[in-house]
Amino acid sequence: MQASKTRALRATAGLALAGVALAGCASGGGDAGGGDASGPLIVYTNSNGDGRGEWLTEQAAENGFEIDIVGLGGADLTNRIVAEVNNPVGDVVFGLNTMFFETLKAEDAITAYEPTWSDEVPQDAGDPVDGAYWPLVDQAIVTVYDANAVTDPPADVSELWTSDYEGQYEVNTALGEATPQLVVAGILAPYADEDGEVSDEGWEAVDAYFANGSPAVEGSDLYARFEQGDVSYGVLPSGGIIARDAEYGTDTAIVPNADGVPFVTEQIGVIAGTQREEQAQEFIDWFGSAEVQGAFAQEFNAMPVNEGALAQANPEIVELIDSVERADIDYALVREHIGAWVERIELEYLP
Repeated sequence: MQASKTRALRATAGLALAGVALAGCASGGGDAGGGDASGPLIVYTNSNGDGRGEWLTEQAAENGFEIDIVGLGGADLTNRIVAEVNNPVGDVVFGLNTMFFETLKAEDAITAYEPTWSDEVPQDAGDPVDGAYWPLVDQAIVTVYDANAVTDPPADVSELWTSDYEGQYEVNTALGEATPQLVVAGILAPYADEDGEVSDEGWEAVDAYFANGSPAVEGSDLYARFEQGDVSYGVLPSGGIIARDAEYGTDTAIVPNADGVPFVTEQIGVIAGTQREEQAQEFIDWFGSAEVQGAFAQEFNAMPVNEGALAQANPEIVELIDSVERADIDYALVREHIGAWVERIELEYLP
């Protein structure tokens, strides 16, 4: 993508950075200083859920890295790093998608580094221009249901947004998070012109999506809501499907989408200005390696970008990723306008 200066994400309503409560998933210390070279490596991420943070902390310790994980939603985390650009706290950031990393790059909040495994990933999957960030994991953002419970699913995901399915699908209104923003981008992108102006038809689709959905319940997993009969459909990144089927006894199926589904590539990079730059680089060399990404893929049913790790990926995930069509979304355009889109949605369309 072509990086362009923008502060659109800052327009997202409710992002009061000074009051953000951090979800430290490892040893706490989310605000431990990055101002000197001592202490643990501060790792910022939006990909620490479902045990990922604990697993990474343990694996890192076994390999000589003392890390402190700070977790936030994707947009919130991006805004935090930008706000700290003159006084960085974090050392490494991973898990954010390409759109968010492009914002960090445009704001000079990350610094280029070529990891030892750079020749094991497709160059265009990361930042082929400057090498400011590098790819780790591919995820498809899909609308799912339990085939054991649903016998007559819609032929296309857009049918869910009609009154026929009112209250039957979950909508995530936490638009400071990456996945809900990608869902919004997937709805609006087909209706946006080259200047980011969305047609009335596009806003009507967004209106219907939120008006007819059942808002997500904080602390309640989508599949728990399936089990309770609260909803029958919802959005989930592809990496979470197998674990939930194992936990809940579901048989996950995907609602077709004629426009394709949003895909994200989770990236990793060094935060600019860190006093622990060498340690950050060493951590990236370790975490992005084929060996570690392969182990991560096995543990969390991830789809690794590192070609050396693919052999260790769950064949079901590989088949799933290959079975869905990627939506044709101009993420450079989305990145430039998502802040304004989200602000309008929060003001006009959220229940």
